Amino acid sequence: MTHPLPALSPAEAATLQWRLVDLIHTHFDGHEILQAGDLGVVPGLGRPRTTARVERVLADFFGGEAAALVRGAGTGAIRAALQAIPGVRRILVHRAPIYSTTRSTIEAMGLDVLQADFHDPEELSRKAREADLALVQHARQRLDDRYALGEVIRTLRKAAPGLPIITDDNYAVCKVPAIGVQLGATASTFSLFKLLGPEGVGCVVGAADVVERIHRAAYSGGLQVQGPEAMDALRSLVYAPVALALQAQVVQEVVDRLNAGEVPGVACAAVANAQSRVALVQLCEPIADRVLEVAPRFGAAPHPVGAESRYEVAAMFYRASGTMLADRPDLAPFLLRINPMRAGADTVIRVLRMSVEAAVKP
Repeated sequence: MTHPLPALSPAEAATLQWRLVDLIHTHFDGHEILQAGDLGVVPGLGRPRTTARVERVLADFFGGEAAALVRGAGTGAIRAALQAIPGVRRILVHRAPIYSTTRSTIEAMGLDVLQADFHDPEELSRKAREADLALVQHARQRLDDRYALGEVIRTLRKAAPGLPIITDDNYAVCKVPAIGVQLGATASTFSLFKLLGPEGVGCVVGAADVVERIHRAAYSGGLQVQGPEAMDALRSLVYAPVALALQAQVVQEVVDRLNAGEVPGVACAAVANAQSRVALVQLCEPIADRVLEVAPRFGAAPHPVGAESRYEVAAMFYRASGTMLADRPDLAPFLLRINPMRAGADTVIRVLRMSVEAAVKP
């Protein structure tokens, strides 16, 4: 049993696209939007003017007081946000395996980790009063995760009104109706590389004081997201909502067809946010490694690039994530993670059928 996040329909995604383009009309004139963008550390601003303008669009789009574009994609955004909260010694997280790059940041900062079951409001409230900061991952970490981000934030706010709440919205932005900052978090963090943008660009959107500290800490010219990169990220974001909504639609169709028995050798399938919205496919035999070995012969991508980056067009056939398998390592030989990316359901089904057939041949 999985509990995927709610997905936007293509019609809802189109409305989101139109709202973003409307904001672009508001913040850029017709000549500016056709320019590549400026470079350097502008005196009095500390970053390119175009970058600052794009940040204003993103802040308005996601409902934050301010936004900062940062280096390091999603990991860099999380790191920048955590470091922008002063006096943090104890960080509260869900009782689940911590995503590896996030764990590295926590260890590098020397933080004490407090864990609470985010499905248990009483324990969450008690631990919130002991913490200096809460980090909430929007996408699922465990197979049985089902908490609603908004409810977790409301519980934290009620128990500890002054507690800074940072949400890791990677794999959720432009896929779900609202992200952390829109639900009351102090700041949301995410990768624009995962939203068809350029490599290495991340975003923090939220409270103005947090964003200002991020800008002050990243004053060096080498840390700036330059104007052309900012414009590239903004233009690319326009296309992400509809592409991701179509992808979610394909995931559901693939799961429905697999559960109807269309591919021999498949026991069952489920929609899951692990971390992206994917089809988790359980095979009848423990041949997952062999299926993943042969799938690239039939066009499947064997590994992620940026997890839904602009480069990832072919359907990705990949192992299930370590955080998902932590509770059920016995499933590893049976489980596949399939992200259709820009492919249709017919393509995914065909590649899976041929891969399973090739995997069982002597």
